[in-house]
Amino acid sequence: MKKQSPFIIAGIVMLGVVMRAPFTALPSILTDIATSLGVEVSSLGILTSIPLIMFALCSSLAPKLAAKFGMEKLMALVLLVMVLGSGIRVFSLPLLFVGTVLVGATIAFINVLLPSLVAANFPKKIGFYTTIYITLMGVAATVAAMIAVPIVTATSWQVFIYLITAIVFLAFLIWLPNVKNNHRFETKKQQQQTGSLWKNKAAIAFLIFGGLQSVLYYTEITWLPTISQSVGFTKAEAGLMAGIFNLTAIPMSMIIPAILSRQTKEMRRNIMLGTSSATLLGLALMTFLPSNFILWSILHVILSFSNAALFPYMMLGFTLKTSSSQATAQLSGMVQTGGYLIAAFGPGLLGYSFPLFGSWMPLILALAVVTLAMMWTIVLIEKEDIIV
Repeated sequence: MKKQSPFIIAGIVMLGVVMRAPFTALPSILTDIATSLGVEVSSLGILTSIPLIMFALCSSLAPKLAAKFGMEKLMALVLLVMVLGSGIRVFSLPLLFVGTVLVGATIAFINVLLPSLVAANFPKKIGFYTTIYITLMGVAATVAAMIAVPIVTATSWQVFIYLITAIVFLAFLIWLPNVKNNHRFETKKQQQQTGSLWKNKAAIAFLIFGGLQSVLYYTEITWLPTISQSVGFTKAEAGLMAGIFNLTAIPMSMIIPAILSRQTKEMRRNIMLGTSSATLLGLALMTFLPSNFILWSILHVILSFSNAALFPYMMLGFTLKTSSSQATAQLSGMVQTGGYLIAAFGPGLLGYSFPLFGSWMPLILALAVVTLAMMWTIVLIEKEDIIV
């Protein structure tokens, strides 16, 4: 076994910090960016979709490049490219889009390889370190979104982007010493696993789960504020409830990996079916709750409670359901490629519910169907001890 780098824990912490914050904070300051660049804010809406599209396009490349360069060396290169992509966003409108493409592509690599890095370096503490990076991902994204507006108001949106870029650069510097402990994949074994995955029913079920859980999350985070305003809440109240939705996710991301990593597959199935059913309860409540701030805040907590368990379950599943760090990367790349491809189009298509029907009911019913289908994939996934 390779000697462990003393910087590996700090490196994983920083990877968690930069997994979402470089792009999830942008929606709150899109108006400032549009005004500065002299364009309509609607023309910048795609900035939140570009990373999802890049997740879908680039996830399958990560295992192949990790086999060539090794995981630790590839991650150093990924962070360096992210520094470049994040930094160039401030210079012009074309570079804003090019930079966002680079940021989305590099985060796709982190999404895929981080479970493998944990499995390779901490095979007996997978739940603990999964909890760490997923929790920090949520905390960093929430904090970045909260401080974006005050920083931009006091300075400029360019200064905020520079601060985000500085954090990514710090992550790169902390990660550099880890390249000495470089884990490589076996190319021949990787090719065998790639072919067998697409014939593996449990792996296909996992892919569908990845897509459906992403559709749920991104649809809810995109449209809940609009739905709240359509039933009578002010923009400020809707924003506050969206904050409650995000904050509720943090404690869930802290406890779910630790709990699930110690359970049998039957108990994991039952826990996840139970938490997923809370989404069905929340969707049902949405159809008849009066426009009361406290009641709708509770509704947001219920929906977030359910939703926040799904991503940690998926990331933990990549390691629990695979036999090696290489198999982890293969399953992770496959699931996230297909999953984010579904997620990139789901929220946008479902958002046409209101203009087409004059009601959010079709969207609510569609999300209920998505939830039920996702729960069935959980049953299929947990039939197997090891998928690959």
